Amino acid sequence: MENLLDGFGGVLVTGFYAAYDSAPCPQQKCLIYLVRDINQDLHKNPFDEELKDIARRFGGLLREDVETIDAFGLKARHLGKHKRSAEGFIERVVAMKCSTEASSALRKRIEKNRDKLFTFLDYDGIPWNNNNAEHAVKAFTKLRNVILTSTPKGTQEYATLLSVQQTLKYRGMDFLEFMRSGKIEIDP
Repeated sequence: MENLLDGFGGVLVTGFYAAYDSAPCPQQKCLIYLVRDINQDLHKNPFDEELKDIARRFGGLLREDVETIDAFGLKARHLGKHKRSAEGFIERVVAMKCSTEASSALRKRIEKNRDKLFTFLDYDGIPWNNNNAEHAVKAFTKLRNVILTSTPKGTQEYATLLSVQQTLKYRGMDFLEFMRSGKIEIDP
């Protein structure tokens, strides 16, 4: 993982796969994955009051964050007002004495990832989910299915170029114009 991210100075938005934990950079865990997993646990354990309590608190906190994002975008100066609530949520959950398997597992997961759940509150432009990455993977998969053969070097070069193209697309910038400019970095 370190070689892959050599020179990367940003925040990595990831799922909860354990291999990501070794990445040598700040991380934001995809909260959509966490919401999905909590919903599945609630469906399997509809009478687990501890689990419902965690879900209710997390849902309320995330709703407030998203309302701020909808109003002001992913700006740390606006999102910073939610840091105390996020820290309080984590501390409350970590301190819980859970009596059910589902709520205990969720408590452990939140404790393990406590420093990676609300990273987006500290940085400009960092999303709370990895939807952009999911869309970029779809673009790669579509073209990979058309390019039937390629060398590892060719695939790596294509992936790099696609990453630049997708980043420019999400920033509302023209790919061809950027390539003609001779720039080697994308302005924030």
